[in-house]
Amino acid sequence: MVPMSYWLLETMGIPQAIAIRIAFGTSLLAILPTVISGAWRHNKTGAVHWKIALILGPFGLIGALAGATLASYLPGNVLVIGLGGLLLATALWMGLAQRTMPKPGTEHSTEVNSPPKDARWLSAVCGFPIGIVVGLSGTGGGILIVPVLVLIFHFPIHKAIGTSLASIIFISLGGIIGYILNGIGMSPLPYSIGYVNIPMWLCLVATSFPMAQLGAKASHVLPAQYIYYLFIAFMVYAGLKMLGLF
Repeated sequence: MVPMSYWLLETMGIPQAIAIRIAFGTSLLAILPTVISGAWRHNKTGAVHWKIALILGPFGLIGALAGATLASYLPGNVLVIGLGGLLLATALWMGLAQRTMPKPGTEHSTEVNSPPKDARWLSAVCGFPIGIVVGLSGTGGGILIVPVLVLIFHFPIHKAIGTSLASIIFISLGGIIGYILNGIGMSPLPYSIGYVNIPMWLCLVATSFPMAQLGAKASHVLPAQYIYYLFIAFMVYAGLKMLGLF
């Protein structure tokens, strides 16, 4: 959502610094009903680890509020380049960690394989910095939470996606509050609340909410390895485009 919203706002002639912040704030609000929809669907299949989500999420909320406040004072080009770099770095991280993927035939398992003994404390430690990055990038956090759950918590990819969605319910709230409070009177677009534009939000929600149901269903049909590679491919494309390579 963030790259697409930003590119659209730029074509409308909105200054870079304002466009990227509106993209961040509006996308975070659009993410909220989407992740609720997706988490509900994943929960029905037992793919949400609520004990982890209910620790990681609230700590991430605090971090997201701080990150959104910081983003309101940083130059626009720093935010754009930072988002592009984040996408590429995460794609590289996951690409180098293919050995952690479940073996063929176990892609659809929703059991956690040997999670860390201190998983709850680790969730709190990971939640706050992830939240800061969410606030600074408006991405919701999935591009960080999914790799963390797969590579550090040893979650199967399907359970990592479901738990990530549940955590983002809390984290996105922190970012939304931050972009509303810090953007009051700053947006040149009509019908805006801070850096959140209501018409754009309605358009994003109208399409993303129902598609989240289809996406969640499809993720339990496709082999885990395919989802993994599609995730990496999209991040590489969006990251390079944010850096101006296209």
